[in-house]
Amino acid sequence: MRSKQVLIVFLACAALGIGPGAATATAQEAVFLVRHAERLDASDDSPLSAEGRARAARLAQMLRDARITAIYVTQFQRTAQTARPLADLLKVPLTRMPAADPGALVRRLRASESRARVLVVSHSDRLPILLRDLAAAEVTIPAAQYDDLFVVVPSDRPGTSLVMRLRY
Repeated sequence: MRSKQVLIVFLACAALGIGPGAATATAQEAVFLVRHAERLDASDDSPLSAEGRARAARLAQMLRDARITAIYVTQFQRTAQTARPLADLLKVPLTRMPAADPGALVRRLRASESRARVLVVSHSDRLPILLRDLAAAEVTIPAAQYDDLFVVVPSDRPGTSLVMRLRY
């Protein structure tokens, strides 16, 4: 199963021109965006459930070879817990950004180093805003859906960023 997931990410990156020597005209080479994994309860700052922790581990295995250089989460523990297995594996610190201000994250991403590969863990109501602002992509994420993995290859030309929606 792991090899199939790695192959999917590898093929997606290859198809999008992400890799050694790939030219980019924008701030980062690729942005991977996910919603936090399944939460334990409906409280404001709910931790992950057992199912959510398992999904976070799958995400880490899937992205372990994607050369992630930065990881952004919100102030809520469920986003940090979703990213933590990958952060620990790669020794990449988590950077917290306020969930209420997706524009601040977009500005920071646009100012990123040109070879950056970034993971963003956010929320079902914030990911559509981020995808619209980063890639002019319109998406809807149902409340009970936790398995989306969006891969964005930014472009400096409006409306030409590449967006892939995968499942993990």
